Amino acid sequence: MSNISVGSVCSGIEAASVAWQGAGFEFKWFSEIADFPSMVLKSKYPHIPNLGDMCEIPKKLQNNQIDTPDLICGGTPCQAFSLAGWKKGLDDHRGNLTLRFVDIIEENDRVRSLKGQAPSLVLWENVEGVLRDKTNAFGCFLASLAGFDTEVSVARWPQAGVIHGPKRNIAWRVLDAKYFGLPQQRRRLYVLAGGRDFYPEQVLFESSGRFKRATNPEFPLSFIKHGHSIEVFRTYTDCLYSAYGTKWNGNAAAYNGSLFVFQNGGLRRFTPLECERLMGFPDNYTEIPKAKPTARYQGVGNSWAVPVVRWLGERIATHRDTTIVLADSDFGLLARQIRVSSECTVIDLSKSPVHLDNGQKINCSDQPSEAALGNLFDVIDVDAAANFYITPVGCKGILRRKEERKLSINPRLEEVLRGIASTWSDEKIEEISRKQSRGRFSDGGTKTVDSKNRSYPLFEVV
Repeated sequence: MSNISVGSVCSGIEAASVAWQGAGFEFKWFSEIADFPSMVLKSKYPHIPNLGDMCEIPKKLQNNQIDTPDLICGGTPCQAFSLAGWKKGLDDHRGNLTLRFVDIIEENDRVRSLKGQAPSLVLWENVEGVLRDKTNAFGCFLASLAGFDTEVSVARWPQAGVIHGPKRNIAWRVLDAKYFGLPQQRRRLYVLAGGRDFYPEQVLFESSGRFKRATNPEFPLSFIKHGHSIEVFRTYTDCLYSAYGTKWNGNAAAYNGSLFVFQNGGLRRFTPLECERLMGFPDNYTEIPKAKPTARYQGVGNSWAVPVVRWLGERIATHRDTTIVLADSDFGLLARQIRVSSECTVIDLSKSPVHLDNGQKINCSDQPSEAALGNLFDVIDVDAAANFYITPVGCKGILRRKEERKLSINPRLEEVLRGIASTWSDEKIEEISRKQSRGRFSDGGTKTVDSKNRSYPLFEVV
């Protein structure tokens, strides 16, 4: 398949455009409403229209106002919804945006059919937690996409699987960016679908004679880079998320140390530039005029891991392992079949590799057959500005929360936190905290000055 036209929904800062550049994909339109990502799109892709509200796209397709692309991709918020709600038109304004996404696919394929074109391909991304959603959001999504009249419900959704529906065939797989060359543990669910003559399992899964799981990298935690002393607390980071720039000091990453850098005796967070590298974006991709660090953190944290999407795009465009045939009669699949109804069978591929009757081994795990491990050394920017460092007050606060909540903490991180926190007395820190709580700082309590008139952020300036 070549020259694939693409429509992007919930585009964010457009990881797919970065990942698929030069790979035979042509983006026809974006759909994004958030201010900062929209500014990034306008700056990076001024020739591609941003349609704004995704709920208006079906009407635009119906009226031939926009192109009907070969592939539609998106990562919609997956809120609680029901198939009955979808049948009633999704009156809830908050959205049921995942099913609105299906509305777009339906209208796009209807118009394509009138033009004599094949059904579009669909690539959907979401957090793996959607598999455990108590409202069966994933089952409703699959049912509407596949063309079933009732929701597809199983006791527990597998992390990889296949459904062949009356309207579309669907495959899904959880993939971890940690095995695609990024030193970040980022597990995400990827769903690939197409018409009845398209078999997404031939793209999403891999046929391999042998497959060996990659082990955690053994990169050094301490090193010198451009003359700077650097120490990290783990060889890969926890998953980046949009709140990393603001409310993150109380979560797990603040205690396992994976999102801290100890540089030249000071403790800091990863900078927006380093976060871009952790996601596989080009350096300073989000550094547009008037961009605040908080906005850059949010834009990057809400995006997709570029190397994972590049891998998917390459397989969609150039590689279909047509030897993978998941036949119902295959003895190796019999124990993996979940009969939902007379029309619907779910094939559970969560235990990988899958052994087929013809001797094939199918990799459906969270890492590709040719895994690549990234090194934090390549991510570190030694020129991090002072406002990304954690102050003694901030270090003391993390330690206090650790004690109050009886949390475990990385021993080396605790040693570093206590060393920095001890540079100010408890009395000084308590005085600053009292003043901060009374609103005595004109900038919202983000800065203070010590006895030597040195300016510090209390936590982090964003």
